[in-house]
Amino acid sequence: MTTTASHHLSPAFPGRAPWGTANKLRAWQQGAMERYVQEQPRDFLAVATPGAGKTTFALTLASWLLHHHVVQQVTVVAPTEHLKKQWAAAAARIGIKLDPEYSAGPLSKEYHGVAVTYAGVGVRPMLHRNRCEQRKTLVILDEIHHAGDSKSWGEACLEAFEPATRRLALTGTPFRSDTNPIPFVTYEEGTDGIRRSSADYTYGYGNALGDGVVRPVIFLSYSGNMRWRTKAGDEIEARLGEPMTKDAISQAWRTALDPRGDWMPNVLRAADKRLTEVRKGIPDAGALVIATDQDSARAYAKLIREITGTKATVVLSDEAAASKRIEEFSENEDRWMVAVRMVSEGVDVPRLAVGVYATTISTPLFFAQAVGRFVRSRRRGETASVFLPTIPNLLGFASEMEVERDHALDKPRKEGEEDPYAESEKEMAEAEKQQDEDTGDQDMLPFEALESDAVFDRVLYDGAEFGMQAHPGSEEEQDYLGIPGLLEPDQVQLLLQKRQARQIAHSRKKPDTEADLLELPAERRPVVSHKELLELRKQLNTMVGAYVHQSGKPHGVIHTELRRVCGGPPSAEATAGQIRERIKKVQEWATRMR
Repeated sequence: MTTTASHHLSPAFPGRAPWGTANKLRAWQQGAMERYVQEQPRDFLAVATPGAGKTTFALTLASWLLHHHVVQQVTVVAPTEHLKKQWAAAAARIGIKLDPEYSAGPLSKEYHGVAVTYAGVGVRPMLHRNRCEQRKTLVILDEIHHAGDSKSWGEACLEAFEPATRRLALTGTPFRSDTNPIPFVTYEEGTDGIRRSSADYTYGYGNALGDGVVRPVIFLSYSGNMRWRTKAGDEIEARLGEPMTKDAISQAWRTALDPRGDWMPNVLRAADKRLTEVRKGIPDAGALVIATDQDSARAYAKLIREITGTKATVVLSDEAAASKRIEEFSENEDRWMVAVRMVSEGVDVPRLAVGVYATTISTPLFFAQAVGRFVRSRRRGETASVFLPTIPNLLGFASEMEVERDHALDKPRKEGEEDPYAESEKEMAEAEKQQDEDTGDQDMLPFEALESDAVFDRVLYDGAEFGMQAHPGSEEEQDYLGIPGLLEPDQVQLLLQKRQARQIAHSRKKPDTEADLLELPAERRPVVSHKELLELRKQLNTMVGAYVHQSGKPHGVIHTELRRVCGGPPSAEATAGQIRERIKKVQEWATRMR
């Protein structure tokens, strides 16, 4: 190991170096190194946004510690098989040899250490503890929040690496929504009495964007009318983005992502047009669809072939063949890849610039990981584009890209107050279930997506919203799909403002008969939250309760009459507009009786 090995490491390692950073550490990496060298801590937590270069920092530090004989060996713990191999390949390029196939027994003297998975540590914690006790060890815990994926993994990490000389924990995404403490992470109590994780060095998306280290992300949201049959046999129709119950949002979302409807083909067609525009400035730019399950992934790949005439790379599982496909896609210039979850975190394909979020997982952690696949910058001015369904949670995450969150151990909640992240772990567990798993719903009818269409809804960028609704294939939609792929962040904002102004001016000239879409600028079309919808239902029930005393009719009779007169489903499934109409109608009835 030479003293200069780390100085030749590419800052975007193991991808290509972005603009202005070749042959030197980035400012944040240098700052984190200096802090570490100065303080010499046993435990160090670095939180850096995806694409910022955590791998570079960690391997530079490992090189320094090995050279100065602070440690004698390195153990890297990664979330997946693919990532441990990626770490080993990255380390080899600067002279640190890690064995990614290690399972037991003595390690060959040609290696400086091993690369393993959290699951592997969970199976044999004592093996790794013995290795740490025998030689001074640096343990790099990549995406440390995975140590809390299960109680056994966290306990295994504690047992295995408690004797380690140095421990470096890395994460690039918001921490977990549960309250399981993460091993080797320090928690400090705030003024509100809640203990939160304390990072030794933080480099957020906002800072990285300002430094030109990551790409600005343009989110393109698509709405549309959905129709489905529930397990109870009821046919429901609703529009994505309209206020609905949590169950109705979930069902409308599933309907949108059904490959047999019109929503997915239209969104994939729009994303492919966007990719064509981006490739004018970034010739090798690639696109990724993140699917919920294998059947959907295969169906999306078939749609892409029909739309583009070219085959998409399909990655279905965390196996050797899947890793090889990702590597091949990273190195070639093919347009599309479709994957089931595994490309959401840590997998490095720097040329990915366009994404379609086609999964029903709505956790902030997963969303940040998914978007992180598109933000790695290789040269100044590259932009990323991510296509989303108009789902309140997703739009909320998109508008909070720059918010930095710590892991909270304590979560006191006021009565009636909803925690937007409380369902995260439950959702992730649901997403991981086998399709044939017994869920207790065998006696119910199967959920059935009946019909869907797509409408361009809005663009989200830097916390602001732009655009007016437009049909797929229209000039108005093309205005946003045709934004150049090479732009500075402030140029993106200015261009979006100009496009919206032009769209509004064009809309005003159209005759009323052509104004068949909700023609309001995006900032005047907020997605009503579930909480606001609950308030509307509460208001309706209060009005109905008052009318019960006035009319002498039972609650159920009044609600049935309101549905007959105003139309629409029961209150629990009605949209905000339908509920407001019923409130207006019951007020009208009450006024007549006075």
